[in-house]
Amino acid sequence: MQAILGVFFHFIGGFASGSFYIPFKKVKKWAWESYWIVGGFFSWLIVPFLAAWITVPDFLSIISATDSTTIFWTYFMGLLWGIGGLTFGLAMRYLGMSLGMSVTLGYTSACGSMIPPIYRDIFTNDTEGTFTSMIQSTGGLLVLAGVAVCLIGIAICGVAGVLKERELSEDQKKQSIQEFNLRKGLIVATVSGILSACFNFGIEAGKPMAAIAVEQGSNPLFQNNVIFVVLLWGGLTTNLLWCLVLNVRNKTFGDYVNKDTPLAGNYFFAALAGTTWFFQFFFYGMGESKLGNGASSWILHMAFIILISSLWGITLREWKGVSRKTFGTILMGVVTIMLSVLLVGYGNSF
Repeated sequence: MQAILGVFFHFIGGFASGSFYIPFKKVKKWAWESYWIVGGFFSWLIVPFLAAWITVPDFLSIISATDSTTIFWTYFMGLLWGIGGLTFGLAMRYLGMSLGMSVTLGYTSACGSMIPPIYRDIFTNDTEGTFTSMIQSTGGLLVLAGVAVCLIGIAICGVAGVLKERELSEDQKKQSIQEFNLRKGLIVATVSGILSACFNFGIEAGKPMAAIAVEQGSNPLFQNNVIFVVLLWGGLTTNLLWCLVLNVRNKTFGDYVNKDTPLAGNYFFAALAGTTWFFQFFFYGMGESKLGNGASSWILHMAFIILISSLWGITLREWKGVSRKTFGTILMGVVTIMLSVLLVGYGNSF
């Protein structure tokens, strides 16, 4: 029953992550940097604070009592993840939801599974969970096989993008994705996918805070919420600085008070997108507390996001007008990445 609940919570989190960008499409006459940072204040500051306040009693005291090393690494991982989140938004702009999320999260799944064991081999004296131990165990070999399959899936998605670019005119491509650009999209999706894995590392770095929360009587189901507060401060820092730079460069500071735009609607939909985004990790933390396996939880989370975002991409007709061959190629890429995610998750369960 615990495992079933864990999978269910991960599905809700995956649905939230795979759907959060939809409200942004309702924002009118604002530059990307304007609606991205408005949504970001809800994603990375307001809603995480409220969630921790409701579910973790005296969470600010826990944070203030935590040693500086734990706070630093949790925040620093948030900074790196913030760059990944920033380029994630660009990947959605240039590739759309189905292709953008598949490529980005494929890299995130692979890096999130491979970097920790390599780090333990090089920088620690651990004998378990290292890359060396992986190649000497059945579970580890399954994880490595899953990573290889993941990279194949990313390549297939890239091929689908190339086929789409060749088949459709510029006007056709921009009917569903206004700023479609395969080259830029693949570059930012690669950067985003690699750095987005830092969120999982940040959760691991902040585990001492979660342990204190449980010791003080917090419900273990919500123990990660105190970690998210510090981790997402890092994400907010990176995104806020870059969006302010873009506001200055593009002279878009006026967006926030421009009465020629639907201000109330824009703020509402940006806030809705940001709140929906945070719910992915709210339910991720609940799912992980039930499954008790960070690596497998991360992979399962990625699988549900890829599935939901791909369905949204089809629903929004991002592949309208392409041949059956091209549409079949993107489906094959998505299925391949999901297969890789399941392989990695199964390998981590050993």
